[in-house]
Amino acid sequence: MAKKSIADVDVQGKVVLMRVDFNVPQDDSGVITDDRRIRMALPSIESVLKRGGKLVLMSHLGRPKGKGPEPEFTLAPTAIRLGELLQKPVAFATDSVGPDAEQKIKALKNGDVVVIENVRFNPGEKDGEPGYASKLASWGDIYCNDAFGTCHRSEASMVAVPRAMGSKPKVVGFLVAKEIQYLSDTLSNPQRPFVAILGGAKVSDKINVIKNLLSICDSVLIGGAMAYTFSLAQGGKTGKSLVEPDKVELAKELIAAAGNKLVLPSDTHCGDAFSSDCNKQVVAAGAIPDGWEGLDIGPVSAKKFADIVRTAKTIIWNGPMGVFEMPPFDAGTRAVAMAVAESSGTSIIGGGDSAAAIEQLGFADKVTHVSTGGGASLSMLEGQKFEAVEILDEA
Repeated sequence: MAKKSIADVDVQGKVVLMRVDFNVPQDDSGVITDDRRIRMALPSIESVLKRGGKLVLMSHLGRPKGKGPEPEFTLAPTAIRLGELLQKPVAFATDSVGPDAEQKIKALKNGDVVVIENVRFNPGEKDGEPGYASKLASWGDIYCNDAFGTCHRSEASMVAVPRAMGSKPKVVGFLVAKEIQYLSDTLSNPQRPFVAILGGAKVSDKINVIKNLLSICDSVLIGGAMAYTFSLAQGGKTGKSLVEPDKVELAKELIAAAGNKLVLPSDTHCGDAFSSDCNKQVVAAGAIPDGWEGLDIGPVSAKKFADIVRTAKTIIWNGPMGVFEMPPFDAGTRAVAMAVAESSGTSIIGGGDSAAAIEQLGFADKVTHVSTGGGASLSMLEGQKFEAVEILDEA
């Protein structure tokens, strides 16, 4: 899926419309609590600025209703933070296709950058109104997609804008290029043994991921609350654990189809309440007493999973093994994370809670790649193609 990158085009004196993912978490006062997504975009941003391009950054933040400005979702704090990281002024336009954006874009000099306001404030971002996309497109000489977290979506700034730019260059940024390399290319040609670790709450969220990975992996390890639905499918007792009774038949089908590829926990760390200081016990999988809930894989499962992971040449991990934010129920996730970090194989962390866990546990710099896109990572692990990437220029 090789695409032309921002490094392949001459940006000197040209306006580059770059779609980034600045959808960063903020506290109630608007202070950014994690700037990782801004930092991950820096290589593409700096490439344009250092080569004398004029850069217009587009992003969404949160879920505004598309009926105009909503102050709690403004991108203004991201422009301030980007300026701090670049150590240079970053302009901010208070609209996306209005007069302030137009004036600030026209005023750009070579090496300048402007962040335009949240694209989702404009209904055209979601409803595909052609005037909105063509207005954005008219400002750019080059389009660059560096927003992997939204590559699975077909919103205007991802699809209609590059399409409206006609024959002008349409390329990927370094971040999207890296995500494609690790998530798509690795999946299509993995070194073996190829092991997938899937956790999180719901089987329903990852049905297609499980099916796809079972067809290409050597082992698929199941942890997190989704394991309890599989326990129920095997006739086990799950107490008051989080389960999906309506997915039991599906779990049975997956177990029957997978053979020994599907590796389920053999023990469960339980609590009698959802808290660190609850009463605790470790029981066999499928033997959770009434009034108790599974909150982590047990120590036997953690060791077994870690042993399988250490032998792998390719590892995909999406979803924690338990309530990793709440010790001691972080033990299973920690054991798996340590094994991933110690593995000599290619290790890919599929965004979302897995990325948060690997960061929190201090292993992020010991894995091959931490994806920036939770939903996009899942979609790619399902084997989906992304229209937002397909329309970009081939390398």
